[in-house]
Amino acid sequence: MSLLEVDRINAYYGDSHILFDVSLRVEARETLALLGRNGAGKSTTLKSIMGVLAPRSGRVLLDGQPIHGLRPFEVARLGVQLVPEDRRIFAGLSVEENLELAALTAPHALDPAQIFTHFPQLGQRRKNRGRDLSGGEQQMLAVARALVRDPKLILLDEPFEGLAPVLVQELVRAIRRLAEQGRTIAIVEQNVTATLSLAQRCYILSNGHVVHEGAARELRKSPEIMGRYLGL
Repeated sequence: MSLLEVDRINAYYGDSHILFDVSLRVEARETLALLGRNGAGKSTTLKSIMGVLAPRSGRVLLDGQPIHGLRPFEVARLGVQLVPEDRRIFAGLSVEENLELAALTAPHALDPAQIFTHFPQLGQRRKNRGRDLSGGEQQMLAVARALVRDPKLILLDEPFEGLAPVLVQELVRAIRRLAEQGRTIAIVEQNVTATLSLAQRCYILSNGHVVHEGAARELRKSPEIMGRYLGL
């Protein structure tokens, strides 16, 4: 049984049909990539998993139990954490305070000291407010805030968006450390090269449909698929 199973979900924004019978799975302790052009439905898939957007049909199962129809805070309590594209850190609070606030409602929160072993740069700036961090540090804090809740599954929505290449490399290293320590991660991202360097498996979405599933290493060897669906 997969940790997460998405079974033929259909999602809408108003009358606009966005996801068409999307099915995917995430195995425990793997890093999964969800790729596709802008508007393909990648972020909508994460929102449907998290309960931000309720699918009109289909199922979402966590550890074999249905979570579709639950509210986001209920999904979070069951062990899923979404790191949104816009980060949503508290700019006026320090790094430590952001982590402490996230940990308040966690069933089994990690100690911030454990978090700083994954993100030593944040440890050095633990007293700094969110607004005083660089873009890369803010993104690390957004991931760290999810991690402090000790989730079963971390959903990353465009984590490399807007970051300089050197900051992307730093964040890739941080995410790789989490993966190597057994964290389960699903990444939605436009930066295909960085994402495929992390993922074991991948799905490609096109116009709300799953058009490819396979090993990340095989996708890297397939310029035809990369060109057709990702424009590379």
